[in-house]
Amino acid sequence: MTKDSRKNEYGNESISSLKGADRVRLRPGVIFGSDGLDGCEHSFFEILSNSIDEAREGHGNVIEVTRFADKSIMIQDWGRGLPVDYNTKEERFNWELVYCELYAGGKYQNNSGENYEYSLGLNGLGACATQYSSEYFDVTVFRDGYRYDLHFEKGENVGGLKKEKCKYDKTSTIQKWRPDIDVFTEIHIPLEHFQTVLKKQAVVNAGLKFILKDEESGETFIYLYENGIVDYVKEITKETGFTEIQYYEGSTKGRDREDKPEYKVKMQIAFCFNNQTNLLEYYHNSSFLEYGGAPDKAVKNALIYEIDKGIKARGKYNKDESKITFADIEDSLILVVNSFSTITSYENQTKKSITNKFIQEAMTDFFKQQLEIYFIENKFESDKIIEQILVNKRSRETAEKTRINIKKKLSGNVDISNRVKKFVDCRTKDITKREIYIVEGDSALGACKLGRDAEFQAIMPVRGKILNCLKAEYDSIFKNEIIVDLLKVLGCGVEIKSKHNKDLNTFDMANLRWDKVIICTDADVDGFQIRTLILTMLYRLVPTLLTEGKVFIAESPLFEITCKNKAYFAYTEKEKAEILAKLKDSKYTIQRSKGLGENEPEMMWQTTMNPASRRLIKVMPSDVEKTTMMFDVLLGDNLAGRKQFIEDNGSKYLDMIDVS
Repeated sequence: MTKDSRKNEYGNESISSLKGADRVRLRPGVIFGSDGLDGCEHSFFEILSNSIDEAREGHGNVIEVTRFADKSIMIQDWGRGLPVDYNTKEERFNWELVYCELYAGGKYQNNSGENYEYSLGLNGLGACATQYSSEYFDVTVFRDGYRYDLHFEKGENVGGLKKEKCKYDKTSTIQKWRPDIDVFTEIHIPLEHFQTVLKKQAVVNAGLKFILKDEESGETFIYLYENGIVDYVKEITKETGFTEIQYYEGSTKGRDREDKPEYKVKMQIAFCFNNQTNLLEYYHNSSFLEYGGAPDKAVKNALIYEIDKGIKARGKYNKDESKITFADIEDSLILVVNSFSTITSYENQTKKSITNKFIQEAMTDFFKQQLEIYFIENKFESDKIIEQILVNKRSRETAEKTRINIKKKLSGNVDISNRVKKFVDCRTKDITKREIYIVEGDSALGACKLGRDAEFQAIMPVRGKILNCLKAEYDSIFKNEIIVDLLKVLGCGVEIKSKHNKDLNTFDMANLRWDKVIICTDADVDGFQIRTLILTMLYRLVPTLLTEGKVFIAESPLFEITCKNKAYFAYTEKEKAEILAKLKDSKYTIQRSKGLGENEPEMMWQTTMNPASRRLIKVMPSDVEKTTMMFDVLLGDNLAGRKQFIEDNGSKYLDMIDVS
């Protein structure tokens, strides 16, 4: 057997296991859910959660976090001080169990929670896993009349435990470390993450103060909610809620299955209804449940059941109307749940969802009971809730009908089976060359059709003044045949910014069928208005075309000056004066330029369509914000602004008013 063949042999010596720090350092994603920034952020939370557990058991009410400029982190709490000395029962030092042994710690005594009744750092992984994944990890503990110091480098202890007699005001644990770039692909945890995490922990741990010091910015932040989730809901709703804040708290015991151990559950629920903002947040044993799980299902079940029951009891459903969904409730709901249990089934170590069957059942029953009492005792508020949820429901259903309608209208290619009236396509299929001229009326269609280069220039006529899309509702917009036809021709779908119409967002820039979208209207008041309405439509329904520089305005000449059988075109009064100055010794005729529909095809090509001689104004991204403001003043609901604009600028346009 050759050396190379032995190398690939799969035998008894092929099996190996990771040992010591390598169990985390080589596979951080297994413990932290990711080897990227998410995982690094979670390693910080594992250390923080141990300090929170201490404080929640009544040992210290302040936790201080320092974010250093070199990406290292320090957490200090004033709890009992982490036991690190020799453990006669285990015949090992406690620091070895805490920092060098996965699945070890003070939270495994029994299911009653002898040391920590409702533990956030449950699985005995956090301190050890974070230490293993750090470039260095330093621990200082003040307890039992001593100061204890430990130092680790890349998961290995250096120098053992240092212990000396010490006087101090309070027991305390200080842990400072720097996440290892050899373990995580990114270790620069942004300040915003620390702020978010500490604020959330202050919310669910009433009366616990978090101090965040940021060396990089020199700023200090303090987070404290004396009344926990009630103060948080009050902060979110401000003065805009249409119901009072409700708060319920309860506790119970139970099992996930008959053969499973009994455990304790504590529940806190705070909520109110608000039309301007909504929020749903779930926490369990202080851990933010990004995906919810059992509490999320419980809340949805209870709210749908009780509100649907209230609607039926008051006869508020229309005949044959469908039942409400949670989406209709969520639109106007601010709710925070803070639950605790002595046994918790997390979906995984990152603790973003819990699966306890009993927690879901207990919370559903508890919340149903509380809601039933609330609706009976507060008829005025419950009537308002029911009325608003039905408004949400019917708005959602209207939006869904609109979505189906517009998707049907905009689906498919523009061909014989899906024809757009009077649209004239070009021959080339090369998107980088194709141009679409949006022109004013049938007469302009004829002139442009004859004057264009049919290889790459297409024509789409707009018949009359289109709908003002800034003021219209989506269902009205998509009933407008002109707008739907324009969207079909563009081919890129629509962009929707509406709570109930998110699914209507079908926009895909890759499906745009044109390199240039050119608006071409007469150089008069009516032409300007049609141009503005088309731009408004594009801004409301496909704003990316504006920001990507795909939209242009074709300038039409104001004057045609003829001299010795030669035509000159002036696009402004200044240009007219310059041309006349050159022709001062010659005979010439001058006339205001005709409407597009009256022009000869050759003139259309020369002045408006020939890439070598035409004048196109690109609608630049920097113009979009100003355009938005002007649209609002001229075409939106800003009546006061429109009046002021006319007062300030009306005199400039008196000569353009068509008054006989």
